Amino acid sequence: MSDGNSIMLSLNWLISALSFGAFSVIDNKAHTEDPQERELLERAARADPIALGQLYDRYVNRIYSYIYHRVGQAEQAEDLTGQVFMRMLEAIRSGQGWRTSFSGWLYRIAHNLVIDHYRRRGRASFVDIDEAPPIVATEDEPARRVQATLDQEDLRAALNQLTEEQAQVITLRFLEDLSIAEVAAIMGKNEGAIKALQYRAILALRRIMRP
Repeated sequence: MSDGNSIMLSLNWLISALSFGAFSVIDNKAHTEDPQERELLERAARADPIALGQLYDRYVNRIYSYIYHRVGQAEQAEDLTGQVFMRMLEAIRSGQGWRTSFSGWLYRIAHNLVIDHYRRRGRASFVDIDEAPPIVATEDEPARRVQATLDQEDLRAALNQLTEEQAQVITLRFLEDLSIAEVAAIMGKNEGAIKALQYRAILALRRIMRP
């Protein structure tokens, strides 16, 4: 699937949530632990360079996608993604790595860097449409390509009007397609709290985007 199609599917998923109500999109999709990743994490915890490289390959696109959805500029997202993995390495080498969920820990590093980014620049810092990376589309889809870019801009502007926790849960649940359990691990909350937060976030986003 192309990046453009993936973005449009994510936007359509979120729009359906705004249209049909917050409770209709609350799921209980189970997160199953990958035995191969468990073994990889055990090696990475010992600072095995091969294991660390494999974890980087597994997670770099996910972390980049999460950060890009929050900051809106490819160059900034790439820089912050690099910083996430530098902090990951520093923490592991100093014996201060993850305790329970590796992915949750990694996303929390990314989240904290995004917060720092906005504190330095001011929260209402939006990307110009001309600065957004091109969305791949076939030659017969110019209207859809332009609309996807505009939709991203509208959504990012709306996310920056939510509380930080609301923006985070919307990004993780709808743009990154993570389960309630995965988001709970990342945000350090129980699943009930995530469901309530998602409900409030969708209502707030609907008010902003469809006044």
